[in-house]
Amino acid sequence: MRTIVAACSALMLCALVHAQTAERPLVQVGDTWTYRQTNDTRSGFKEEREVYEVTRTTASTIYFDARQAGSAQPPKNVFSGVDWRRVRAVNGVETVVNQPLDFPLTVGKHWDVHYREEHPNKGHVWEDFNSTYTVVGIEHVEVAAGKFDAIKIEAEGRWLAETVPSNTIATAALGASGISTLATQIDTAGARRIEGRMYKAFWYVPSVRRWVKSVEEYYASGGERSERNTSELDSYQLK
Repeated sequence: MRTIVAACSALMLCALVHAQTAERPLVQVGDTWTYRQTNDTRSGFKEEREVYEVTRTTASTIYFDARQAGSAQPPKNVFSGVDWRRVRAVNGVETVVNQPLDFPLTVGKHWDVHYREEHPNKGHVWEDFNSTYTVVGIEHVEVAAGKFDAIKIEAEGRWLAETVPSNTIATAALGASGISTLATQIDTAGARRIEGRMYKAFWYVPSVRRWVKSVEEYYASGGERSERNTSELDSYQLK
C-alpha cells in the first residue's frame, strides 16, 4: 500500500513541477490520519497522538471527528474548509484564523490571513494577527508514516496586542509617637502595545490529502520563542 501511495505521490509531484499546480484532493468519508503532536511552551512540554476521521463532506466544508488516541473520552465533532482552513468566531463573526493551504497550489503562490479580536482575554484589550503564506517548492521529508516528497508552504507574520491598564496596591504600616497609621498607595500602569513574530511551515502531500508535517512557532516581544507546536503523521488510511 505504501509503495503504491509513494508512487502516486511522486507522479503528482512531477505534475506539480511541470504544470506548476496541484489541485484540491477529493477528501472522502472515512479518511483517517493519526498525528504525533507536541506543544513546547515556557510552562512545560506535552506530547500526544491525535486522530482525525472525516465524517461528512460538502462543497465547502469538511466535517471530522478529533480524538486523542487511546482515550476513552468521546471525540470532538469539528469542521474546516475544504482546504483545511480553520475558522472560529472572532468578534461574533466566523473568521479564518489559519489557512495552511489554498488550492490550487502553485510554486510561488502566496495568500494572507489577517484578523483582529477585541477583548480576547483578561489581559489584552485587543489582539491583531497578520500572516503571509507562500508555496516555496518541493522538499523531501521523513516521518513515522513514511518518506515523502512534499510541497512546502511557509508563513511568516506578526502579532500585536494592547494590554489592559492595571493597578498595583501597596500597603504599609507607619508609626510615630506611639500612633500607628495604615498607608495605602495605588500605582496605575497604563495600556501599552506589545508585539511579536510568528513562523509556520506545512509539508503537504497530494496523495495523503493532507500535510504530513507541520511546525508553528510564536515569538514574544523580546525576540524569544514562547511556544512551538509540531505535528508529524504517524499513520493514515484513505478510502
